[in-house]
Order: sequence, then C-alpha cells, then structure tokens
Amino acid sequence: MHKRLSILGGIAVASISIMSLTNAPKKALVDESTEKTYTQYCSSCHGEKVDAFVDRTWKHGKSKPELIASITNGYADLGMPSWKAALSAKDIEKLADLITEKLASVDQYKFANKPSSNVFKSEGMTVVLDTIVTGLESPWGFAQLPNKDYLVTDRAGTLYLVDQKQHKTAIKGTPAVMAKGQGGLLDVVLHPNYAANGWVYMSYSKFKTEGGQTVTATGIVRGKIKNNEWVESQDIFESLPYTKTFHHFGSRIAFDKQGYLFFSVGERGMEKVFPQETDNDNGKIHRLNDDGSIPKDNPFVGKDKAKFHHSIYSYGQRNPQGLTLNPSTGDIWETEHGPRGGDEINIIQAGKNYGWPTISYGINYDGKPITSISKKEGMEQPITYYLPSIAPSGLAFVNSDKYPAWKGNLMIGSLRFNYMNRVVVKNNKVVSQEKVLVNLGRMRNVKMGVDGYLYVGVENPGMVFRLRPQ
Repeated sequence: MHKRLSILGGIAVASISIMSLTNAPKKALVDESTEKTYTQYCSSCHGEKVDAFVDRTWKHGKSKPELIASITNGYADLGMPSWKAALSAKDIEKLADLITEKLASVDQYKFANKPSSNVFKSEGMTVVLDTIVTGLESPWGFAQLPNKDYLVTDRAGTLYLVDQKQHKTAIKGTPAVMAKGQGGLLDVVLHPNYAANGWVYMSYSKFKTEGGQTVTATGIVRGKIKNNEWVESQDIFESLPYTKTFHHFGSRIAFDKQGYLFFSVGERGMEKVFPQETDNDNGKIHRLNDDGSIPKDNPFVGKDKAKFHHSIYSYGQRNPQGLTLNPSTGDIWETEHGPRGGDEINIIQAGKNYGWPTISYGINYDGKPITSISKKEGMEQPITYYLPSIAPSGLAFVNSDKYPAWKGNLMIGSLRFNYMNRVVVKNNKVVSQEKVLVNLGRMRNVKMGVDGYLYVGVENPGMVFRLRPQ
C-alpha cells in the first residue's frame, strides 16, 4: 500500500495499490467449542461478537502471551476477573488464539504507506485521479449539473458552484446552518427533472434557541440557483423533536425512479429514546413527494399522527450517511454507522424496523455491549455488516460503461480507514469486496456524475476527485 497526497499546481496527486478484503490473513483452526467458551464466559461483558470486541485499545497488550496472562490472572481493579479457576490452561490458550485470529480483521486496515502518483490499480480496472476542486473543509454533498459543472456543499456552510476549470463560486443566500459537531451544510441533489424545473434539494443542521439553549434538527430545503444566488427557498422538512445534541444528523438524500424523495435522519445520539418509536422523526428513513407533501401510500399514513409520523418510511436506524438508488432494481439502499463495529448495508423497505438499538453487531465505544442479541423476529437483518467499523459515508452504484469491471458494483466511502470499499452484489447478496483508493483520505462522499464518471470527496484537506478510467 502506498499513499502520498500533495497539491502540485492545483492538482492533487495520489497513487494507490489495492488490497482485497479476501486478502486478509487466513483464519486459524479455532474449534467451535472455543467460540462457545467466549459466548459463555466473555460475551456478557465484551459483546456477542468477538470480532467487535477486538477493535479496541489493549491496555495490557495483545500478543498471545499477554492475552493468556490477562485471561488467566485478570485485573480485579478494572473489573476483569481471573478465569484460571473456571477454565483450563488449554481453554485459555484457545481463547487467546481466537482473539489473535480476530485481531487480523482489524490489522487488515493498517495501510502503512502513501501514494506517489495519480494512477490507481484495482481488480480489472486502472483509474487516474483528476482534481475537480480543492480548498474545502468537508465536501459533504455533490451533484453534477446538466452542463457538467458541479454543485458541492462544504459542511462549514457554503454551497459552491464549480466549473470545469476548478473555479468555485460561493452561492449566496443559502440557509444558515449549525456547523458544529457533525452538523453543517450536508447533502445536495438535483430534482430528477431539474433541466425543466431547476429544483435543488439540500439537507442541513437547522437550529433555534429554546430556554436559552441551542437545539438542532435535520432540515430539508429546496430552492433554485439564479445569478449565483439561492432563491425561491422552501423548507419542506424538519426532524422533530429538536435535540441538544450536535451529531448523528443522517442527512443523505436520494430520489427513486417514481420521483419520491427519500432522506435519512440519524437518531441524534439518543438510541434509547428515538429509533424504536414512531412518534418522532429521528433514527428513520423518510419519504416525501418532491414538494414536501406526504405520499398517500406511505406505510403509516392513516394512523394516529401522535403515534406515527406519516413521513416515516422505515425506522430503527442509527446514523445513515449513505443512501442511493439501485438503478437495476429500483430499490433504495442505505449504509449506516454502527458504534464500535456493526456498520450496516440495508435495502430499505416500507414500514420495516431495522433494529437499532435492540439488535446490533457492534458494541459501545467504551467496550461494553449495547445489546446481547443481533437478531430478533420482526427486525430486519442487514445485507452485510462490518466488524470492525469502517465508518461508511457516501454510497453509489456504478451504472456506467466507463467502468466495465466495476459496473453494477456498490461503492462506499470509509471515513475511518480512508479508502473506497468496492462491493460486488449479485441477487442482493454481497459476493466479494475490495479496498480501492487506499489512504486517499477520509472519504466523505461517493457519487456518480451525469457524465458517467465516478466522483469521490475527501476531508482534511477537502477535495473532490473524478475517477477517470485509463
């Protein structure tokens, strides 16, 4: 793996060799009884999946001898009991082997080197990185206009019009945003019939003052751009209730083939309050008509508005920052952040409960379980999940003949590990995955342009690149 990122004459240069998820170290022959030992003795404190447990800081070391010592002797002052009375030395050694094996799933993301050119090789594809725009903080949203120019949102609060020569112009008059925590100016999409009606849709962190405190919500606004100004602005949605938190806004937007507007709202960091209840907007995927009205066939239309918000399309979500149309099937696909592990890919279905936080494949950031189960009747299972967490943000199906080896693949940006995840999907199942654009940067967005090219946005420094096949 090699990475180096620099700006030479306004052009970002990077080069990456790839690593496939299938290239991860092969599993050791740990017998099934060891998994049962972990479940019986360890899972109540460390979570159902040992894969999530290993994604942590190891205060007392993670070599096999150190693991054996920790399991054998414990650390009473930290609440870790000694297991030498309950488990044989052989069982403890097998547990250490199991943990060592699972640690390899984390180590596969340790990309040591940096790229040195703008040529990137993948399985069956070589692409060249072209710089579209630089000088941003976080290029959260991206849309390409019919004339091939671009709209790019910077989370700090500015919508930019970017031409083909990398010149960016700030659009005046966009809504004020709360650019704090994870909030700011977020996604941007065009109406499917933009060429005729000019509507542009954006998501952002709305804010107001209540009782002397600032409270926030996810807002959806539409407007038009004329003479580099945001005009005819219409607020069409705000997530209720407002909260005192400044994270988990969700905020991805996608239109389906029927012209319905889908968008995500995170649970605002309040998993015990919002996601499993339908009397609020948080931790949900919503569906509206393009003007903000409620479609008559939304799953909760006709039910008591005090108990069911009618814009809700699905619920039990955590923080979905990927939302896209599968052009082959017409389905809406979603990625959402897990906590420590448990990121998910889901196909969004009307009225379905996706389980957060009742079921999860992840554990909490402090290393303690959130839930003891990963499956429950009446709650949907993800298409796949990630242990450890890759922090997915940005999602796109490749639908262009420009990328013959990638066509039909799902592309996911990883914020945590600074790469793009290529997912081969067949019959709604994940067949294989590959890491591409390794170490390019915190990948905030992945989007197909109307020109048939794939675009990615990275943070710190904030840039947007076009992937040009070679």
